[in-house]
Amino acid sequence: MADDPQSSDPPSARLPVLPLRGLVAFPGLAMPLLVGREGSVTATHEALGKDQRILLLAQREPECLDPEPDDLFRMGSVAYVHQCFKNEGGTHKVIVEVADRAQVLRLTREGGCLWAEARPVVEPDVEGPEGEALMRTVRARFLSYMQLQPTLPEGVGQLVTQADTAALLADTVAAYTAIPFFDKQKLLEMADPMARLGTLADILENEIALLEIQRGISERVRTRLSKSQKEYFLKEQLKAIEEELGRTHPGAEGVSELREQIEEAGMPDEARKIALREHHRLSQMLPLTPQAVVITEYLDWLIHMPWQARTEDNLDLRHVARILEEDHFGLAEPKERILEYLAVKKLSNRMREPILCFVGPPGVGKTSLAGSVARALGRRFVHKSLGGVRDEAEIRGHRRTYVGALPGRILQSIRKAGVRNPVFLLDEIDKMGQDNRGDPASALLEVLDPDENYAFSDHYLEVEFDLSEVLFICTANVAANISPVLMDRLEMIELSGYTLEEKTRIAERHLMPRELQTHGLAPADVHLPRNVLQMMVERYTREAGVRNLRTRLARVLRKIAAERATADTPAPQPRTVTPDLLREYLGPAPYRRRPAGPKESVGIATCLAWTEFGGRSMVIECSCMPGNGDLTLTGQLGDVMQESVKTALSWVRSRCSRPGVIPMKQTVDLHVHVPEGATPKDGPSAGLPVVCALASAMSGRPARRNIAMTGEVTLQGRVLRVGGIKEKVLAAHREGITDVFIPGANADDLEKLPAEVRNSVRIHYVDRVEDCLREVVPALKGQFRSRADTHVKERGDTPSA
Repeated sequence: MADDPQSSDPPSARLPVLPLRGLVAFPGLAMPLLVGREGSVTATHEALGKDQRILLLAQREPECLDPEPDDLFRMGSVAYVHQCFKNEGGTHKVIVEVADRAQVLRLTREGGCLWAEARPVVEPDVEGPEGEALMRTVRARFLSYMQLQPTLPEGVGQLVTQADTAALLADTVAAYTAIPFFDKQKLLEMADPMARLGTLADILENEIALLEIQRGISERVRTRLSKSQKEYFLKEQLKAIEEELGRTHPGAEGVSELREQIEEAGMPDEARKIALREHHRLSQMLPLTPQAVVITEYLDWLIHMPWQARTEDNLDLRHVARILEEDHFGLAEPKERILEYLAVKKLSNRMREPILCFVGPPGVGKTSLAGSVARALGRRFVHKSLGGVRDEAEIRGHRRTYVGALPGRILQSIRKAGVRNPVFLLDEIDKMGQDNRGDPASALLEVLDPDENYAFSDHYLEVEFDLSEVLFICTANVAANISPVLMDRLEMIELSGYTLEEKTRIAERHLMPRELQTHGLAPADVHLPRNVLQMMVERYTREAGVRNLRTRLARVLRKIAAERATADTPAPQPRTVTPDLLREYLGPAPYRRRPAGPKESVGIATCLAWTEFGGRSMVIECSCMPGNGDLTLTGQLGDVMQESVKTALSWVRSRCSRPGVIPMKQTVDLHVHVPEGATPKDGPSAGLPVVCALASAMSGRPARRNIAMTGEVTLQGRVLRVGGIKEKVLAAHREGITDVFIPGANADDLEKLPAEVRNSVRIHYVDRVEDCLREVVPALKGQFRSRADTHVKERGDTPSA
C-alpha cells in the first residue's frame, strides 16, 4: 500500500501567485483574465518564463489593491497561462486554463510578486448508483435553471451535458451558477465531489424557486403593461374615429386626465372607490351636459382635497414662547395653556387636538393670538367668521341634488389651506343663529368633537374626511350665548381687558410700529411722548381692548402724513405730538378719568356692569316724591333688573328705621332711572347699588360717588355672587374709581388681577347689604333694624286672625 500513488500526498511545487478580486477559478475551465496590477503582471511573466503554471488565489477583500499573504484564501487553483496580450490602457489580457485544486502551504513575497508553496488536492473517485443519481439530479436542475436564467452563455448547457465525472460536473455547474462569492469559495474548498454535488443540488433548488417567483412577478407586470397599452391604443383609435365623425368635444381629453388625477390624489380606499365609480359614469356621458358638469365638479373637489398633505409642527417650546411674546403683550393664561398643549404633544403623539375657545371683549387679541399660534407652530392659518350664520348647510354643505351645490365652509377652507392639519379659527362662534334651515351650532358638534371629527362627513362630498389633526380655535364675546352642548366640547380661556399701563405698552411695542409702516412714516418722522400716549389712552378711549386706541393712533398719524406730504421742504422736521396738538388732531376728549360732578349726591349710586365689550360703570338715579306708593322704572330695564329694584326696595323699607326719614307707609312715589335709555340693561348685579341709591333718596342723605359696587341682593340682605367681576374691576380702574364693593363669594375671581389695579383700587368684600350701605351712605351708620323687628310691630298693626 505504500507504493500506491493514490495513498500518498502529491509533491508540492513553488508557483507564482495571481490574486483574483471577486472571482473564484474552478478546475476544468478556460477563462480570460484582465491583469493590471504590477505584482500580478510580474507573476504572469514569471509563469510564462518557466513551465506556464501559476496559482490563482481569491482575495478575502476584493477592494484591497496590494494584497499581502494574509489577504488571500489558502485554497486555490493551479492554471496554465497560454497567452498574454498587452492592451492600450496598460493592462494585460491573460488566457488561462484551470487544471487542479491546490492547497497553499506557505506564501512569501519575492521579486515583486507573491510566491506560494502549494500541493495539488487529490479528489476521490465517485462510483456507484448514488453518485450517478446525484449527477443526474444536479444536471437536470441546472438545465431547468438555464431556462429561467437567459443571461447564461449558449454553450454552457453543452458543457454540463458532456461533463463525464462528478468533479468536472460540480465545478462547471458551480462556475456558471449565480451564487455569492464566498459560497463559491466554500465549494472550491470542498475536495469531495459528492459533497459539492449535494450542496449544489440544494442551491439550484432554491435558485429555481426564486427565479420562478421572479418570472411570475414579471409576467404580471408585463400583463398589466400590455393591458394599459391596449387601453391606450383603443382610446386613441376611438378618438380618431370621433374626430372623423365630427363628434370631438373640448372636454373629451379632460375625462382621461381626471382618471390620472384620481390615482395620484392619495385618497382613502372608500373615497377612491366612489371617485372611480363617478368617473366611470362620466365617461359614459356626453360632455357639457348638466349631469356631466356636476360630476366633473364633484370629482374636482375630491381630487384637490388634501388627503395626505400636512405640515410638520415646530415643537420647540422656546421658539413658540418667543413668537407669542413678540406678537402679544400680556395674555399670560392663554399663552401658558398653548405651551402646555405643545409640551404634551411633544412627549406623546397620541394626544388629540384640543378645541380652544378664547372668550373676551372685542379688541383684546383673540383673533391675532390664533394667528400667532399658527405662525409659532409652522402651520397654515385658516380664518372663518361664523357671525350671522343661520343655515346648517354653511357647515355641512349642500346635497348634490341642488343646483350650484358646494361643500360647507369647513371643507372649503381645508381645501384652500392645502393641508389637513391647519390652525382653523372659527370666529364669533357666539353670534350664530338658527331658523327653519337648521341649527349650525348643532352641525358644529361633529366638527369640534375629538371623538367624532376623525370621520367628518360633508353632505356634498359624502365621504369621510379626517379633521382630527386640525387645531380648531374658537372666539366669542359672550360665553352665555354659546349652546351648552357645544360649550361642553370647548376649553374656555378668558381674555379680560387691559389695564391703562398695558394699553400704553401695547401701543408702544405693537400698534405704533405697525401703524407707522402702514402710513408710510419712519420712526424718526414722529415723536409721540409717553405722557401724550397715556393721555390718549385715558381720555380718548374707554374700552377693554385696544381697537379704538389703534383707530385714534391711526388718525393722528394720518394727520402727520398729510402734513409731510404737503410740506414745502423736501425733508420736513420730525413732528412731536404735544397734548395741545393731540387735542387739535382728535378734538375734545370724550372721557374723564375721574367721575364728573360732586363727590356725594342724594339718590345717586355708581354701579359696575358687564357687557360683551367689557366692563363699564353706570349711574343709578333715584328720586322720592309725595304720592300713592307707585314705583316707576325707566332706562330700558330688563325683567331681571326690574325684579332686582323691587327686591332692593322691599329690603330698604323692611330694614331701615327712624320713621319719617324712611316712610314706612306707602305715601311716596319712587322713580328709579338708569341713564343711557337707548341701551337695554338687564341682570341681577345692580341690586346692591340700587339699595344704596334708594336708601339715600328716601332718607335724603348723600351717597358717595367715588365708590362703585356690584352684587345681587336678597330680601334677607345677603349679597350673592355675580359674574364678570374681573372686567368690572378693570373698568373701575380705567375710570379712576378708588373703592369697589363686591360680593365676598367673588374673592377668588380676582386672584389674577394685575398688580397695577390692586395698587390703585381698594376692593371691599361684603356679604351683607349693611356692610356696604354704611360706607356708601355714611349718615346711615347705625340706622338699621335688627333682623328680628318688623314693620308691623313699629306701626302697631296687628295681624288678622
